[in-house]
Amino acid sequence: MKAAVVVFPGSNREGDVIRALHQATGHAPQKIWHADHELPQGTDLVVLPGGFSYGDYLRCGAIAGRAAIMDAVRAHAAKGGLVLGICNGFQILVESGLLPGVLMRNAGLKFICKMQHLKVGRTDTAFTSAYTDGQVIKVAIAHGEGNYIADEETLKRLEGENRVAFRYCDAQGKLGGDANPNGSLNDIAGIYSDRLNVLGMMPHPENLIEHLVGGIDGRGLFDSLAKARAA
Repeated sequence: MKAAVVVFPGSNREGDVIRALHQATGHAPQKIWHADHELPQGTDLVVLPGGFSYGDYLRCGAIAGRAAIMDAVRAHAAKGGLVLGICNGFQILVESGLLPGVLMRNAGLKFICKMQHLKVGRTDTAFTSAYTDGQVIKVAIAHGEGNYIADEETLKRLEGENRVAFRYCDAQGKLGGDANPNGSLNDIAGIYSDRLNVLGMMPHPENLIEHLVGGIDGRGLFDSLAKARAA
């Protein structure tokens, strides 16, 4: 697995993603600066990490979505290459047109930072093969604009094509109510592109890969990516 992690002004989770990928694949990803115009030759996976790109001015991810490197990321995705956007990275993916919808202010208008349970959707993707259908995992969230909103037609398409990657839930897997931390429609925590090669998600699986910090449920995503490349 040859991975590239894009760093924008204000990114702050690239180190966590690099550690998670290195642990899973045995290879350290390469950092790519937002002003670069090309990805390293042979790149399999591009990761847009969490943080506050460009200080979250205008809308979260709006400026980053138009950064020079994003033309290369779009071309990579168009060729079937894997792209993962986490938290601010998810916001960048929707702003760059790689995923539908938009991330709005949390319903409670407050920044949320806590542990959160998720229900895994389909497991026949490069990102989730190490999980089981409907598995409940616990990872971390830390965002102020994680409220996923899309028009009715987009939601119908996402649901009909089974493109919801993760949903917010409680420890027993129950959806809705207090289990939804930010008001996202249909409890959506992450979605896929139509070819399933682009994943955007608000929670941070990279922060739950060691028992020392509270669990390893996030490791499955990175193990899945390692297996996908090996296959």
